[in-house]
Amino acid sequence: MKRALTPGTFDPITAGHIEIITRASRTFDEVIVAVAASPKKNPLFSLDERVALAREALKDVPNVRVEPFTGLLVDFAREMEATVAVKGLRAITDFEYEFQQTALNYQLDPQLETIFIMSSPEYMYLSSSVVREIASYHGSVEQFVPACVNEALQKKFA
Repeated sequence: MKRALTPGTFDPITAGHIEIITRASRTFDEVIVAVAASPKKNPLFSLDERVALAREALKDVPNVRVEPFTGLLVDFAREMEATVAVKGLRAITDFEYEFQQTALNYQLDPQLETIFIMSSPEYMYLSSSVVREIASYHGSVEQFVPACVNEALQKKFA
């Protein structure tokens, strides 16, 4: 079985994330959406909330499961018996950051391969931080996120 991880903070999960995860699910037998605790990022949603939202958003993708993690990605990948990390790329700035992370992960565990999937043009501008900002000003984000996330954002910023 070829198992991959798609790691991220997912604060919150967006249509862009879902697109990358769904595309990865067509390539691998199983995709584990690895929701990072990321306390240094001061997430809007708790780890449990982010996991629950991702599970709801991805419930119709049969070979995808969502798991929380803390610590190093390479350790979590070993624990999950995943051999590939799938990362989405939107722009050259994503590449620079992901390139650095991939090099570090390779030094920590050369057995963990990283594969990049380019975002579709319709999602190249989309990020969780943009979604949070729009929602914080009570702007509509329903075209950028699943219904469960839209509802959760409305409650957070009510």
